[in-house]
Amino acid sequence: MTSLTPAPGAADRGDPLGVTRAAVVTLDECKRVTGWSPQAERLLGYRAEEVLGRPVGVLSVRAGEADGGWPGSQADHGMPVHAVLRHRSGHALRAVTALHRLPVAGNVYLLLVADAEEHAEWQFRQALLHSLAADSSVALTIYGPDLRVAWANAAARKELPGDFAQYLGRSEGDLYPGSQVLSVGHPPSVTQMMGEVLASGQSVVDLLYRGRTLADPDREHVWSLSYYRLQDAAGLTLGVCEESVDVTDLYRAQHRLTLLNRAAARVGSTLDLDRTAEEFAEILVPEIADFIAVDLIGAVVDGWEPDARSVARTGDLRRAVHRSVREDLPEVVVPAGGTVGYAEGSPQWQCLASGRPVLNAVLAPSSPWLVKDSARSTLRRELGIHSHMVVPLRARDVTMGVATLMRWRNPEPFTPEDLLLVEELAARAAVCIDNARRFTRERHSALMLQRSLLPHDMPARAAVEAAYRYLPADTQAGVGGDWFDVLPLACARVGLVVGDVVGHGLRAAATMGRLRTAVHTLADLDLPPDELLAHLDDLVQRLAEEAEAAHPRGVEGVVGATCLYGVYDSVTRRATFASAGHPPPAIAHKNKPVEFCDIPTGPPLGVGGMPFEAVEVDIPDDCVLALYTDGLITASQSDADIGLARLSFALAHPDRPLEEITGTLERILLPDHPPDDVAFLVARPRPLPADCVASWRLAFDLETAGRARALTGERLAQWRLEELTFSAELIVSELVTNAIRHARGPVSLRLIRTEDRLICAVSDGSSTAPHMRRAAAGDEGGRGLFLVAQFAARWGTRHTTDGKIIWAEVLAPAAEAGTFIP
Repeated sequence: MTSLTPAPGAADRGDPLGVTRAAVVTLDECKRVTGWSPQAERLLGYRAEEVLGRPVGVLSVRAGEADGGWPGSQADHGMPVHAVLRHRSGHALRAVTALHRLPVAGNVYLLLVADAEEHAEWQFRQALLHSLAADSSVALTIYGPDLRVAWANAAARKELPGDFAQYLGRSEGDLYPGSQVLSVGHPPSVTQMMGEVLASGQSVVDLLYRGRTLADPDREHVWSLSYYRLQDAAGLTLGVCEESVDVTDLYRAQHRLTLLNRAAARVGSTLDLDRTAEEFAEILVPEIADFIAVDLIGAVVDGWEPDARSVARTGDLRRAVHRSVREDLPEVVVPAGGTVGYAEGSPQWQCLASGRPVLNAVLAPSSPWLVKDSARSTLRRELGIHSHMVVPLRARDVTMGVATLMRWRNPEPFTPEDLLLVEELAARAAVCIDNARRFTRERHSALMLQRSLLPHDMPARAAVEAAYRYLPADTQAGVGGDWFDVLPLACARVGLVVGDVVGHGLRAAATMGRLRTAVHTLADLDLPPDELLAHLDDLVQRLAEEAEAAHPRGVEGVVGATCLYGVYDSVTRRATFASAGHPPPAIAHKNKPVEFCDIPTGPPLGVGGMPFEAVEVDIPDDCVLALYTDGLITASQSDADIGLARLSFALAHPDRPLEEITGTLERILLPDHPPDDVAFLVARPRPLPADCVASWRLAFDLETAGRARALTGERLAQWRLEELTFSAELIVSELVTNAIRHARGPVSLRLIRTEDRLICAVSDGSSTAPHMRRAAAGDEGGRGLFLVAQFAARWGTRHTTDGKIIWAEVLAPAAEAGTFIP
């Protein structure tokens, strides 16, 4: 019989029981084989001459069918029937057959035979295609070569309301107007994307696409799209198939997770309360809301713990930050930093009172709280605000404020999912705000400690003019362990001190305060620099022992310090320095290089066991002294020699104003954030002219007191200080008399005139210090020092290498009037 040969490639597409693909056998009315196709020969292995005229039953394996019977022979309706056939080689072949009665004269039959496995596979493919077209949730749309709709399955048609026929021939832009491709690196429109797939044949998978459907125009959707080019058996392009899966919920969940991750990384990047609130607002606008206002309780802004009363008062709220999708902020009723007032019953009031969020997904214009608040009610109408949400900022079960979110540009109302997301973000932000609040409180305390520990102002009429810089490494807390001081001493002298406590922060600052107080006390005793450091060393050792006893398990205590102490005498123009492990002072000369004084460096304070050595240095009149901590010379370079060279460069030209010199030091030697505390002090000496000092060597005789009074009166007349004659003569007379009566010679008298006072100093050869006592009514003596204390502004004793000096200061009348003596 004639073979029906299918077209190339068609064998893989049609029904295996179709005439073009199946093995075809024709039978007569007795079911004998009258025709045998080439497909039958390939399937069963028999040549036509081997089976023609024989009963078809001989091909069956089953018994009882060899006499001409055939599976399903009683049915001639063409329904598929499974059979087991005998291949010419002898093995059994599972097959599917269909018997058809031909509408011709006589009983002629057409038997179609196909491989059972091939037929089952074809059935599975047909069922899959039917499911995709009818039952699948994956939307399939076929666009023709003109990129217009040609076909869509049931899932795709759900997104298109009405009769589907009206959408045939329309483009993707017509079906999804205003949609947008989200995936990076692809054309901006789906139509362009399909054109590329159609031209190149390269498929596109998992393209994110955002838009609105005609069936649901009020809600934005996100789809995952895939595109494949369609071709027929001959390779002719038929169009593009679009697979579409709605991933809106997944996309929003991923978006929420991304926001949470961003918030974890960004919110709380600093310990600044305002900046923390700003970071929280930046996360939510415009991602979640069109506007946000963060209002904090006043106690929180001030750094204090909010109590129940402050939480209940909405009038105590302050606007920390607000942010909008519009730059002109038309929705702002209260400026940043201003006090916020919300009406009773408002969502903010409810949120503060209950600690729970309030969601007005659809904002009703007739809400009672809006009626009470005319300003916000007017604003709602003008902007078209349609959705409103208020979330508490709570940490440690304490409400610290509220965040108010609004929408008007985004047409979708806030959803419960949005509320959960904002609550999570608000909880994280609240912890950061609480940390910032605590830090604000601690910083205020630290700054107060700093102000109490460091000098407030340099002495105006000291023997030197001074300027300084103090830069703690802990710039947030504002305190460190470095310190400096300018201490006015007796007889027109001044003490200069710079110290460095090991460590940073409050503990180092507290130790610094104790050492600074000790230096003040020891300096008032007028101890030489080396003796002062020895006493300070003893103190640090005691503090370390106390800290170790109080914290035996290694809690940080006092671990040591370095210190440089010097005394400059404006009369002799000399300075005496002693160092406890501290860098040497620098002297910036006017006409020669900077000199670093050769001061023996003793051990740091707290080491003990070794003495300190003092060195006397000549101080030129036109120089500048610089005392500093090691943080200044090691801030930019780890090599101290390089730091000293840069320090020398910065100190050049000492005739500049001191503030300019300190600014140059800071600019040249220090980075923006020094790794160590830095303190430095620059001082310009104020030497007294020779005609402001008068000295006499006195005889060791009681009559010398009269001569001392006469010399004092004459010199005060020369200095035009006659107003001080009585007080000065009485003081000099008493001091000289005491020296002759209770000490030993030699005895000397020195008068020093400074800008604001007269200094009377009497020296003798005894190291015994005088003590003031209260004389009885009948005593003839014992009132000398009492009289000195009454007429002098200040008096005291200082020891020298060969005795002591008793001094007293009398304020000049011009100084009392607020002007200097000419």
